[in-house]
Amino acid sequence: MSANIAEMERRRAEAQLGGGQKRIDTQHAKGKLTARERLEVLLDEDSFEEVDAYVEHNCIDFGMAEQKISGDGVVTGSGTINGRLVYVYSQDFTVFGGAVSERHAMKICKVMDAAMKVGAPIIGMNDSGGARIQEGVASLGGYAEIFQRNVLASGVVPQLSLIMGPCAGGAVYSPAMTDFIFMVKDSSYMFVTGPDVVKTVTNEIVTQEELGGAITHTTKTSVADLALENDIEALLVARDFFDYLPLSNREEVPERPSADPWDRSEDSLDTLIPANANQPYDMHEVIRKVVDEAEFFEIQPAHAPNILVGFARIEGKTIGVVANQPMALAGVLDINSSKKAARFVRFCDAFNVPIITFVDVPGFLPGTSQEHNGIIKHGAKLLFAYAEATVPKITVITRKAYGGAYDVMASKHLRGDLNYAWPTAEIAVMGAKGAVEIIFRGLSAEDSAEKVSEYEDRFANPFVAASKGFIDEVIYPHSTRRRIALGLRKLKGKSLENPWKKHDNIPL
Repeated sequence: MSANIAEMERRRAEAQLGGGQKRIDTQHAKGKLTARERLEVLLDEDSFEEVDAYVEHNCIDFGMAEQKISGDGVVTGSGTINGRLVYVYSQDFTVFGGAVSERHAMKICKVMDAAMKVGAPIIGMNDSGGARIQEGVASLGGYAEIFQRNVLASGVVPQLSLIMGPCAGGAVYSPAMTDFIFMVKDSSYMFVTGPDVVKTVTNEIVTQEELGGAITHTTKTSVADLALENDIEALLVARDFFDYLPLSNREEVPERPSADPWDRSEDSLDTLIPANANQPYDMHEVIRKVVDEAEFFEIQPAHAPNILVGFARIEGKTIGVVANQPMALAGVLDINSSKKAARFVRFCDAFNVPIITFVDVPGFLPGTSQEHNGIIKHGAKLLFAYAEATVPKITVITRKAYGGAYDVMASKHLRGDLNYAWPTAEIAVMGAKGAVEIIFRGLSAEDSAEKVSEYEDRFANPFVAASKGFIDEVIYPHSTRRRIALGLRKLKGKSLENPWKKHDNIPL
């Protein structure tokens, strides 16, 4: 027995060391943690339970039969974050550069299957040179097995990807199909083809960072949601973020104690909206003054800033927040903001997270660039997402709600449950000046000004919409938090189902 125990301890120590101390030192020299160190930061102390620590690859070509390392380049298992179950895998760059083999992929698939079986989120830490070339199509098959599970898990359990090193070629499609992606500045990148191939094919000279770094993907492409400074920050932010997520689509949103009174009055909101309708204000202020303890976890803050999306809490329970941002492009809806918000709304609906929408939108962004790039189809994504959603939906119109954008932003017509407006709300087909120019063509400047004033008196308020039942109540801004909290209490037992279908056909 003692010999067997000694052998077990030897193998465990060998697996813990991964690719060896020299490669671990190289990883540290790059400012990166090792696969196991990342798990220590991410998970609660002593909660990690590893599986498949002794798995080795089965490749015999190109001298690989003599190069076998326990674990085969990925650490897999489960643990807890603040006491809640999570399944994890962490690719080990010190073992074959984290390259994915058939067995490496099998390990990842096993924890994904387990997560779906019990209903727990999956967090993957990507740090890999890609497919293991020596294995050829077997490694590609392994990737496809992972992809298939990403698709099956979508909408069943939350999936979070932390890109903490290279993620290139076909490997990018696994994180791309997960719900959220966090990247690390200067040490992580994602691209389908690298700079060398790009130069060969198109003669473009570009760095890895420019092509697929964290800043590129959180500002231009929207592939990633957050760009963090280093491994430690990324992992600690992931812990905070995890607290907002339900464990699965069968579970309610998490709840944590809050000392913030549910009926707190916020008098400063009564004077927040500027007297000049063209003057901006920061919608962040509205959100933070309404939600618990001013905590708002924003998603994609650097992309499409004209719309804000993220998680917060009311009475300790997670909510999803979508809000037009007058500080950027006057809060107008365009292609990028529509896609950003639509994906977020669909995540919330998939996981039973109530959606709170703050509206101040002058319409859709005009121009040939928007039209030629498909604003019609992309704008329809947001409309579709809101209309499809069956979770509790509460909408607060703070100022402008013009044209089709009024309809799109969780209006009563899209099955909004509670639709409130501040007294400063303006709900109309368009702004007064534009409307007068269409209705009354050829007027003198004096007559035009009179008609503009008449139109504003008629429509630059929420009462016409309220008289038709499109607005449930015109509320004092200071009472917004209390109204939302009460609304969520009422809607807790909401039951609404869409007609049976295999799946919908959202305008992709």
